[in-house]
Amino acid sequence: MSNRYAIVLAAGKGTRMKSKLYKVLHPVLGKPMVQHVVDQLNGLDLASITTVVGFGAEKVQEQLGQTSEFVIQEEQLGTGHAVQQADKYLANKKGTTIVVCGDTPLLTKDTIQAVLNHHEQERAAVTILTANAEEPAGYGRIVRNANNQVSKIVEQKDATEEQKAIQEINTGTYCFDNEWLFEALKKVSNDNAQGEYYLPDVIEIAQEEGRKVAAYQTDNFEETIGVNDRVALSQAEILMKKRINEQHMRNGVTLIDPTNTYIGTEVTIGSDVVIEPGCVLKGNTTIEDEAVIGPNSEVNDCHIGANTVLRHSVATSSYIGQRVQIGPFAHIRPDVSIGDDVKIGNFVEIKKSKIDNKSKVPHLSYIGDAEIGSGVNIGCGAITVNYDGKNKFKTTIEDDAFIGCNANLIAPVTIGKGALIAAGSTINQDVPGDALSIGRAKQVNKEQYAKKYK
Repeated sequence: MSNRYAIVLAAGKGTRMKSKLYKVLHPVLGKPMVQHVVDQLNGLDLASITTVVGFGAEKVQEQLGQTSEFVIQEEQLGTGHAVQQADKYLANKKGTTIVVCGDTPLLTKDTIQAVLNHHEQERAAVTILTANAEEPAGYGRIVRNANNQVSKIVEQKDATEEQKAIQEINTGTYCFDNEWLFEALKKVSNDNAQGEYYLPDVIEIAQEEGRKVAAYQTDNFEETIGVNDRVALSQAEILMKKRINEQHMRNGVTLIDPTNTYIGTEVTIGSDVVIEPGCVLKGNTTIEDEAVIGPNSEVNDCHIGANTVLRHSVATSSYIGQRVQIGPFAHIRPDVSIGDDVKIGNFVEIKKSKIDNKSKVPHLSYIGDAEIGSGVNIGCGAITVNYDGKNKFKTTIEDDAFIGCNANLIAPVTIGKGALIAAGSTINQDVPGDALSIGRAKQVNKEQYAKKYK
C-alpha cells in the first residue's frame, strides 16, 4: 500500500462568496469545487484522503461520500489548526502528506504527482508548490537564497519593494514528511494579528531545525488559482471550460465555437461529432460518433447514438438511438427511450415513454407515459392523455399504427398493430389491430346561421 496521504482543507465558510451555499460546493462546469479536487486526488495512488470540514460539514460529506474520510474543525483557527485536526488519522504514520485547498478546482493530478515526486526525491521536510505569476499582487512571494533554495515566504503586506517584484508565488499547496508535520504543528503559535495558527509557519520551524525546504514550480499558474469570490469562480469556469473543450477537439470533436460551448467534465464524446454554438452538455452524457448537436441545445445525463441530429432542443436523463432526428424545439424529458431511425419533430414533448425504431412524432404532440412500437406515425397535434388529475396511466401503440392529426388517446388505452385513428378523434377504448377507429361528433351544418349570428 502507498505511504502517501492527502489532506483537503474545506472548512472555510467563504464569506466573500456572499452565498448560502458552502464555498467549496459552488460548481465549476457543473461539479462542486471540492469534488474536482478529490477526484484528481483519487486518480493517484494514495493511502487515504482526509477532508477537513467545518461550516456546512454535512453537505460536504454528502457530496464526497465514501471518497474521503472527514474531520471537523469546530472553530476556524487557521490553516495550521485545520491540518492538525487530521492527526487522529495520520499522526505517527510514515510517509508523505500533500495538503491542498478545496477551492482549487483547476489543480490536476499530474501536477500533484509531480510535487509528490519532487518532494521525495529532494528528501525534504516541506515542499511548496509555487508558480510564476505575471501579476503577483496579493500572493506570498517565494524568496530564494544564493543557492536557489527557498529561504522564506513573504506575505504581500510584509514584503519590501524588492520582494514585491518577485513573481514566484506560494500557491497554498504543500508536501510534508508526515511524521514531522504533526510534530511541527505542535510548535506553531497563534501570536499574530488574527490569533490563528498558520500552516506556512512550519516552514520557519523546518529551517530552524535545519531541515530541507524545497519548492516545485509548475509552469501553469492558472491551474493553481484559488476561488474566494464570484469573480474568481467565473474565471475558474472559463479556464476549466477551455481545458475540457480543447481536450475534446484534440480527440476528434468539432466545436464550431468553443467559447460558446459548455461541456461538463463527465461528458464523453466520440469522433467526428459536431457541436454547434450555444450547446450545453452536462452530467453523465455520452455522444457517439458523427452525431450533430446544436445549435442552442441542452443535453443532460443522456446517451445519444451515432449519426443522430439534435437541434434547438432539450434532452434529459434519456436514451436516444442512432440516426434519430430531433427538433427543432423538442423537449425530451426524463426516462425516455428512443430507438433507431426515429423522428421527433418541432414542438414535440416526450415524457417517460418508449418509442421503437422508425416511428415518427413529427410535430406539435405530447407523448407521456406511453409505449410506441416500430413504424408508428403520430399525426400533428396528437397527444396521449395520461393524467386524470390524480393518477398517471399508460398508452400503448403497437407496430405500424397510424394516429391521425389532433387525436386524443385517453389512457389507459391500447391501439392495436396496424390500426388507424381518424383525425380529430378522442379514443378512450382499446382499438383492435388493423381497425379504423373514429371517435368524433357528427358534423352538423346550419345554413345561414353565421349570417344571422353576425
